[in-house]
Amino acid sequence: MQINRLSPVRNYRRRPVINFFQIASLVMVLVAVALLSAITTMHFAIHGAEVQVPALKGMTVADARSQTSGLGLNLDLDNRYYSADVAAGHILSQSPSAGTVVRREWRVRVAESLGPQKVEVPDTVGSDERVAALRLRRVGLDVGVTARLPYGKVAEGTVLAQDPPAHAQGIAGPSINLLVAAPSTDAADGFVMPDLIGMPIVVAQDALAKVGLKTAPPTFVDVHISAVGVGNAAPKLPVAPGSVTAQQPQAGMRVDQSTPVKLTVAK
Repeated sequence: MQINRLSPVRNYRRRPVINFFQIASLVMVLVAVALLSAITTMHFAIHGAEVQVPALKGMTVADARSQTSGLGLNLDLDNRYYSADVAAGHILSQSPSAGTVVRREWRVRVAESLGPQKVEVPDTVGSDERVAALRLRRVGLDVGVTARLPYGKVAEGTVLAQDPPAHAQGIAGPSINLLVAAPSTDAADGFVMPDLIGMPIVVAQDALAKVGLKTAPPTFVDVHISAVGVGNAAPKLPVAPGSVTAQQPQAGMRVDQSTPVKLTVAK
């Protein structure tokens, strides 16, 4: 009789333990389902906000703007360049490139083609800065960067140099950089890079040092010796060892004291 009385008590004490594990298992399952649901929702939310950048090169600017707008992207027209391959008014290049996956509202930067260069670069050297600007705008060109150099031999505001030079062909963009004379008491804010090709390296380094430009250690290369001449062609003079064969920045570009100058020299 005692055993029968105790048995129900033992069974009664086991039930809460079993129920606890069942409830704990159920809670864990619910938590796992909730986490999986949250991860799935985040996945679709993130990937639903991503788009592929379309191929815009060759499109008109209007068509490119319409296509990017339909994908939720913003189109920025950064620059305009001359091109003999892409018609005027069409996209010349883009960034990011076609096929890149980006978020919606991303900015796609493009450059517009101006078609082949049809204007001749006028000679502005020696003219007043304002007259030079008018002369450039008259033929459809813009004034790019204007650097000032203390130079007391001409009137203040006189154009000392320009980049690209007068009558240049195959220029990249429709802007001309100017170097303008400033009073001799002013501090220079930039220079136009001189043409150092053919100069002995020591002469080139000395000329740059006089205006405060620093040169990186020169790169020495072997130079191919061309034939004396064929038929009526004029013979090509050999490149003298120790002379500059290439430079960076190129001649005519604006530089300042923080611009490193790299020279390539013939062995």
